Amino acid sequence: MELLLNEELVFRNVEVETDEEILNFLAKQLYEKKYVKEEYITAIQKREKEYPTGLPSAEPGVAIPHANYELVDQTTLAIATLAKAVPFHNMENNQETLPVQIVIMMAIGEPHGQVEMLQKIVGIIQNEELRQEMVDAITDTELLNLLKKAVA
Repeated sequence: MELLLNEELVFRNVEVETDEEILNFLAKQLYEKKYVKEEYITAIQKREKEYPTGLPSAEPGVAIPHANYELVDQTTLAIATLAKAVPFHNMENNQETLPVQIVIMMAIGEPHGQVEMLQKIVGIIQNEELRQEMVDAITDTELLNLLKKAVA
């Protein structure tokens, strides 16, 4: 699976109030930069309601939204760190919300690619120091390099 990571999909200290806002923002960026089809924008919101993507961990928390591979033209990840945490529903218990400050939106264009990518991203979730470094990144390049290191 070829993964193209690009600084044009790295966003630091994004100011949002809700999970819907950040999902919309990232999905639109993916669409405008021709990584996904337009339907991806609504598909990501719909999927998040049915299958939440907040991952239980110590703060800073992580969410990994994604939509159907058929809506993806080019495999990539978009990443945002948030100026302040917003509640995402817990993947394991969707009655519960978790404070999320790192959102990694997966645009994976292969049927089995999501599982492979999820396994790599789990490494980020288990590494509290790396998550803190991501939130503290001073430049987009620094954040992109941390992501590359984590999923390489």
